[in-house]
Amino acid sequence: MRMGKTISEKILSARSGVDAYAGMIVEADIDYVMVNDVTGPIAFREFDELSTSAKKEKIVLIPDHYVPNKDIASAEQAKEMRNFAERHNIENYFEVGKSGVCHQIMVDEGFAAPGRLIVGADSHTCTYGGLNAFSTGIGSTEAAAVFATGRLWFKVPETIKVELTGSFKKYVSGKDLIIKIITDIGVDGASYKAFEFSGPGVRNISVSDRLTIANMAIEAGGKAGIFPCDELTEEYIRDIVKGDYEPFCADKDARYGQTLRYDLSKLELMVAYPHLPENGRSVKDSKVRIDQAYLGSCTNGRIEDMRVAASIVKGKKVAKGVRFIVVPASPRVYRQMLDEGLFQIFLDAGAFISGPTCGACLGGYMGILADKEKAISSTNRNFIGRMGHKGSEVYLAGPAVVAASALTGYISEPDEVR
Repeated sequence: MRMGKTISEKILSARSGVDAYAGMIVEADIDYVMVNDVTGPIAFREFDELSTSAKKEKIVLIPDHYVPNKDIASAEQAKEMRNFAERHNIENYFEVGKSGVCHQIMVDEGFAAPGRLIVGADSHTCTYGGLNAFSTGIGSTEAAAVFATGRLWFKVPETIKVELTGSFKKYVSGKDLIIKIITDIGVDGASYKAFEFSGPGVRNISVSDRLTIANMAIEAGGKAGIFPCDELTEEYIRDIVKGDYEPFCADKDARYGQTLRYDLSKLELMVAYPHLPENGRSVKDSKVRIDQAYLGSCTNGRIEDMRVAASIVKGKKVAKGVRFIVVPASPRVYRQMLDEGLFQIFLDAGAFISGPTCGACLGGYMGILADKEKAISSTNRNFIGRMGHKGSEVYLAGPAVVAASALTGYISEPDEVR
């Protein structure tokens, strides 16, 4: 008798041509493989050793970590990507000015879509699960193999079902949900497993928040984080998606390794304390003084995040002694902010606005923390030295908390400044 399948099992079955279930090894056709300016050069060198032609229609090259280039080394990396794109006639290469944080570009430019199998040489490639894709991070040498063959092997992951009911309270968001989940199960609680989000609460979660939640699946060790495709998904991608796509939903009798249940209406604003995303606490119990507030990244750099933050800081000023750094995740978000007057709001408040880049998130450049400095950040990792000096501290939270904290100078709930 045929068993029911999870979304992950269905996508990997469709792409491999095998009746795939958790635990099986399959070789599957990849829709897109993405590399950035840090992970790309290794892939390029490995690919060139293979002396074969590239599956160029599947390759996406996005410089984002050290752009605009901060030094000679980063300029050489970017040049290597530029040369590879020219040498192999890669159409999907996004030069500075057209580029942004790689995972947002993959969404904005229509590569991510329901039912697709996407890999990327960046751990947060799992972001596109917010759009019903099976997407996951791989190594640079694996990316080179996909350049050459368009295929890759996978162990089909066991799935953790996350049943959601209710809807978020004001200012509570997808960031709070995923911090809560990681806090509950730990940073290794989903090792090589997929999260599958389901239940009536899903329809009350915006696509932007779904992308945030899927983005941080890796912070619990997850292979992927996947949402069903619904009318919100279809509306979100309608004008941007490339080509055809096929959504997948789980069977009613699908088998799961574990089930987690959350009532969204009972969630509180959360903050993850240093030095792990599993160190979640309620914001109302946190009054930590900060030196910097950072809004942006592949986790929370979308227009919806910018709107929330702008609504909180409008007509107010950043606290004395605090740097408030605002980084839209893509040119599309940047332009939307300009058109909606959000730039003016942030500038009037005393914020610094940057063009799209990953720079501060990974401690690469811009916004680097000094010894003993503390930052509240909308990013996804708060490891030791993640955003600068190993003696600094990073606290993770959603855009509303980041904005409010920038105004008060300590980790704060938005209601404290309204």
